[in-house]
Amino acid sequence: MTHPSLPKRPMLGPLPVLRSPIGLAHAVTALLAFMIVADVLGLGAAAYMMSVMGDVASGAGDVDMGAVGRADWAVVATSGMYMLGLLGTATLFIIWFHRVRHNAEVFAPDVQRRTPGWAIGGWFVPFANLFVPRGIAKDVLRASQPDPYASEVRHQGLLNAWWGVWIASNIFDRFATDRYDEASDPQAIHDAAGWLMTGSVLDIVSAVLALLFVRRLTAAQNDKATAGRMPPGQPAPQCPAADGTGAGGGPVPGA
Repeated sequence: MTHPSLPKRPMLGPLPVLRSPIGLAHAVTALLAFMIVADVLGLGAAAYMMSVMGDVASGAGDVDMGAVGRADWAVVATSGMYMLGLLGTATLFIIWFHRVRHNAEVFAPDVQRRTPGWAIGGWFVPFANLFVPRGIAKDVLRASQPDPYASEVRHQGLLNAWWGVWIASNIFDRFATDRYDEASDPQAIHDAAGWLMTGSVLDIVSAVLALLFVRRLTAAQNDKATAGRMPPGQPAPQCPAADGTGAGGGPVPGA
């Protein structure tokens, strides 16, 4: 007696698996702390340059060329330190951002409006990078909270504050740098150094808010993974303690 053949099951691709963002979050946090230190030093260098150029512009006494040289070296050195830190921080931040977006595909894929690839590419598309990454971050925050379908998104206020200050600091940094590069007399350099100081303050606030955002979102994903809170009909996630990148699991202390 022959039995009817069973219908063939459709071939599905591999299901997404949670990957711990904690190791990457620690690295990004450390680099953001480095950026804060670089900004504080840059603030001090700009203040020193402002003081020296103020003396020169006032014409009071002889010009101390040694002080002028030291002030110029301080501004150049701290600017180089800042740019080096920015390159490393931006690279690791985008890797972390893609990791948490990947995890959102496990937690609540139906609330994600853009594919995971946009978590990387969205930062490099002109004009779109002013709003696309923020939209992705909001969707990831929603997916990472206990109830992804709640009307409110936890930590959205922190996201909005960071994003607004980050855009403002980028615009102001470009303006202040152009003013400083174009300054050709002591008074103009004195004034431009003041703009650099304001830019450093904005950068510090932006870095602090970014650091808090990284910690809060990472902690939210870790809490949800360890508690196994998933939408109805979804399997419980598997969150390995460590993956191939060496980003280990476990709770985020103090987050």
